Amino acid sequence: MKLLASDLANAIGGRLVGPDIDIDGATFDSRQVLHHQLFVPIVAERDGHEFISDALKAGAGVYLTSRPELFEGLGGTAIVVDDTAQALIDAARWGRTQFPASTVVVGVTGSVGKTSTKDLIVAALSSAKRVVANVRSFNNEQGLPVTILNASLATEVLVLEMGMRGLGQIDELCRIARPNIGIVTRVGEAHTELVGGLDGVAQAKGELIEALPPQGVAILNADDERVIAMRSRSVAPVLSFGESANADIRITELRLDAHGCALFDISTPSGSATVNLSIPGRHMALNAAAAIAVGEALGVNLELMVESLRSASISDRRMQSKTTRNGALLLDDCYNANPTSMAAAIETLAQIPADRKVAVLGVMAEIENPEMAYTDIARLARANNIDIIAVGTSGYGTNSLTVDEAIEQLNQCDRSVAILVKGSRVAALERVVDAVIPG
Repeated sequence: MKLLASDLANAIGGRLVGPDIDIDGATFDSRQVLHHQLFVPIVAERDGHEFISDALKAGAGVYLTSRPELFEGLGGTAIVVDDTAQALIDAARWGRTQFPASTVVVGVTGSVGKTSTKDLIVAALSSAKRVVANVRSFNNEQGLPVTILNASLATEVLVLEMGMRGLGQIDELCRIARPNIGIVTRVGEAHTELVGGLDGVAQAKGELIEALPPQGVAILNADDERVIAMRSRSVAPVLSFGESANADIRITELRLDAHGCALFDISTPSGSATVNLSIPGRHMALNAAAAIAVGEALGVNLELMVESLRSASISDRRMQSKTTRNGALLLDDCYNANPTSMAAAIETLAQIPADRKVAVLGVMAEIENPEMAYTDIARLARANNIDIIAVGTSGYGTNSLTVDEAIEQLNQCDRSVAILVKGSRVAALERVVDAVIPG
């Protein structure tokens, strides 16, 4: 989004210091600065003001600052504000108003599948629409605003992932983004300890549906009773998706190929087709159905969407199919984990034809009843003859191994073995994956 520094300063109640120049987008990471971007120094564990000089050297055009005394030494163009984080939010809220009325904003939330669904929406719509989405999991009060500010005003569909760590946070993101379409993928055991259990998660995720205008569309998972119940919270029409017989976008004949990728039939109000994904995971069919629902709401041709989804890829470390040095199939799903997503990944591994199946599992963070959750996952693995290699935790009922010990065990696995690697971010299990996959 190209803006004039003085216009932005006026919009957010800031004071312009230095030449009035053009801005093209925004970032809060001095290592990722592009030419003419607005640099936003966030004050957190480290004060982002320390990196303003680096950002200017990298090509930043303008920077926000709550420390105007720094300007004399740094030069450039600054917008002085009281709070840089709040100013970023205010800038994005104003930036949202600069898009044409025809621009559609799609909000995506849920305990699992947000990022994959976002990626599949982009894939499904890109052949027919100019689509922009957040990179990686930029889904909070910093990531969502920079996504808006980095989008061209020619964008036809802006897809925004929305995360939460408490009640009211999605509502705040919606006040910035003003979504026209809202998707809830699933209510599961993620952040349950922060919002009082699954009902609290449902309450928080449903804030997206409550924010939709009457002329918008709510897209809800028909297979999740807490999600489909959000129908009562919507003033917008509802499209449902899933394997349920009552789903508007219905999945049937779902099966997995030898690599764990979903093949299924899809029925929609505009027709039916067969979808063949190249991404491992039975649950990816549900994410693809949600993406197709968005296209249905926007009048995108079903055949175009199906063809685009056939070659779709998703963000790094999310059910990516890889091969170890010794030829074993490895599902890299180590970006994050909660009991719901862990069970889905285990069930996918269970359906892959292999002589032996191994799950390298790390901790699952921020869950309300961890002891029961770990026990349930271990029981599911055992029921499907899956060996568990636990890294950094004894919660699964097996000895806790170090990363190096896990790597040593995987290096003994050959092409007859299928492997899953999954854990929460704190487990950093990408260290295991990167050590056993050829460089």
